[in-house]
Amino acid sequence: MQNKKLPRLGVGLGFRDTYRTEVFRNANQIDFLEITADHFFDRRPESNELLKLLASRFPLIPHGLGLSLGSADGLDRDYLNMLKRVVETVQPAWWSEHISFCRVDGIDIGHLTALPKTKATLMCLKENIRVATSEIGAPLILENITQSIEYENDTFDEASFLGEVLDENDCGLLLDVTNLYINSINYRFDAIQVLNRLPCDRIVQLHFVGFDREGDLLIDGHGHSTNLEIWQLLEEVVRYAPVCGAILERDEQLPPFSDILAELAKMREIMNRHFVEN
Repeated sequence: MQNKKLPRLGVGLGFRDTYRTEVFRNANQIDFLEITADHFFDRRPESNELLKLLASRFPLIPHGLGLSLGSADGLDRDYLNMLKRVVETVQPAWWSEHISFCRVDGIDIGHLTALPKTKATLMCLKENIRVATSEIGAPLILENITQSIEYENDTFDEASFLGEVLDENDCGLLLDVTNLYINSINYRFDAIQVLNRLPCDRIVQLHFVGFDREGDLLIDGHGHSTNLEIWQLLEEVVRYAPVCGAILERDEQLPPFSDILAELAKMREIMNRHFVEN
């Protein structure tokens, strides 16, 4: 999957119900929304009505949390069917999930966990992605996550592993720029060098938000405005790849909506400035 074959959606926001009124009131300043697919699994009439209302006003991109593409025991079919229903309702340009696992032996462990960077992991991902994409026809893009642990049996570095996953499965990348920066600081590697080794034509969408600090570690808490370091890295990413969309993720310590709009405008200016170059 190449980004040049997909529509350019612009700059948007991860939809949170707290901001529902402000989102509709300021729709002319929001190009598209990313919805957490899991929030619309319950089939309640009010959830279905909200989903249809959002879809009537914005391009929507469903983002899954619990498919667990890295689970060695395969995908949860009930979860996959619920995800499929949401995607088919929305008819998106693409949908996204994480390069991670969150389920072991059918038990949800409650958080996204990084995968060992090995050939065995690549084989597991390939089979699960095959199953998912055979059920869901819209293009799939995959997100890099923050890594809380390192595995002794890793045989790939960050860039090589991501490149192998994308190429073997013909998927696009949802590059979480904040996650890339956090990992680069916590594990002492050069984020720009990793970026320059990624296939630029597969970088479809971006996530960005500010990071938290916990002692010497950076944390992906989704609770702060975008840091200067992240803005600088975003500039490099958009210069490198003709991305189709960027989403601001904000879940904690929600600021006035004017602050959200200011970040969207800043990101839009960066993307528009580099769009002609790409």
